[in-house]
Amino acid sequence: MQNIVILAGNIGQTPETRNTQSGTSITHFTLATSRPRYSEGKVVRDSEGRRVQDTEWHRITVFNGLGKTVQAHCDKGMKVLVRGRIHYTKWTDQRGNDRYGCEIIAETVDFLSRAKQAEDNDDQRDMDDDIPF
Repeated sequence: MQNIVILAGNIGQTPETRNTQSGTSITHFTLATSRPRYSEGKVVRDSEGRRVQDTEWHRITVFNGLGKTVQAHCDKGMKVLVRGRIHYTKWTDQRGNDRYGCEIIAETVDFLSRAKQAEDNDDQRDMDDDIPF
């Protein structure tokens, strides 16, 4: 049995990090994935001929060192590939109702677009200048 998720999409908000009392670092961000909308087996197009997209939002949780890397280098709009697992939670709210949640626990996060520059690296030159062609 396996629980494997692979998502490629855009980060929807700047990642936020908090630390537990035991010292575990937990970073959260949202990830948007899109796919074409279909109707009767055909892609739906708008009045200008562009494909209509349906967007899904995913809650991503990253722990410790990987979370620190995400916090340091990722920003809203950046494209990433997340590999991990689905985690479901159940709790009872203040009114006694059962509530459910779903999140992706990331094991790897690959950057598919340029990472944000760290504040202390502003004086570095663009590495693309070294390409010999």
